[in-house]
Amino acid sequence: MAVREITCSQAIAEALAEEMERDDTVFILGEDLTSNGGIFCQFKGLPEKFPGRVIDTPISETSIVGSGVGAALTGMRPIVDMHFADFVTTAMDEIVNQMAKIRYMFGGQAKLPMVLWAPDGAGISAAAQHSQSLESWLVHTPGLKVVVPSEPADVKGLLKAAVRDDDPVIFFQHKRLFKQTGPVPEEPYVIPLGKADVKRAGSDITLITYSRMTYECLEAARKLAEQGIQAEVLDLRTLKPLDFDLIARSVKKTNHVVVVHEACLTGGFGAEIAARIGEELFEHLAGPVVRVGAKDVPVPFSPVLEQYVLPQVEDILEGVDKALKRQRQVLFIPRAANVR
Repeated sequence: MAVREITCSQAIAEALAEEMERDDTVFILGEDLTSNGGIFCQFKGLPEKFPGRVIDTPISETSIVGSGVGAALTGMRPIVDMHFADFVTTAMDEIVNQMAKIRYMFGGQAKLPMVLWAPDGAGISAAAQHSQSLESWLVHTPGLKVVVPSEPADVKGLLKAAVRDDDPVIFFQHKRLFKQTGPVPEEPYVIPLGKADVKRAGSDITLITYSRMTYECLEAARKLAEQGIQAEVLDLRTLKPLDFDLIARSVKKTNHVVVVHEACLTGGFGAEIAARIGEELFEHLAGPVVRVGAKDVPVPFSPVLEQYVLPQVEDILEGVDKALKRQRQVLFIPRAANVR
């Protein structure tokens, strides 16, 4: 299968074009979609190719999500663009009490094939109200599936699977990854939801991560290899359903684990992973399951402070040392509170 290097934005546009061509019930609605193809250019070319199926809406998240729910109930497959993931806060009734529960409460007589597109994450100096990672909120809601890809090929394949799914899917796309490039097959393909991926094989420790932190973990793994430590990097890709089978295979091989995410540490999804590993794989552990995440503060606007709050490669290396119960080989001042 031939491949080429494209960005995540281009991979998104390709996936949606293929799905809209395949199924005329697929359409997109949200704010500022048609003038420039979305604020991250992820819908570029779609308004022209599919007139009337890329719909600009008023600035009202409750009405946008509510319209998507109604459309999905009547046989359409809407993709609702939230502009920024932070804005789910204004539509939580529609998301948590309607999207997530309708199929169950109707006894399976109704489907809700709907994708909620939610650009998340920090690192672009967008300040506290536009820089959050809220995946653990929605993973905690039964009835929702949650996708968190990192590289363009995964973005495309998982988005196609999400569009075809008969249950509501929250699709988180990190804001800093829209310009991320990577090899993507030219032929159409689909990646099933609930399948994690080994981005780097290793035998000494497992780094479990997702979204932008995948790249930070890969850099940490490269630095660890220089010290003779082979780290395995698992990109979860979807949090719900979770590929715990792949996690288990890796943990049984390496016996050491560090879980890394950009969301703040307390109550983050890493706690769920650590708990399950502790409950189901305790006899395979040779050290503590260590979590690395952001500090428990609102994300600052200042680039310097923002970088200080977010987990860095150094934090991951410190977490590895803690998991392996070893002392640092170089003198440094700990950055504090990003590792637990």
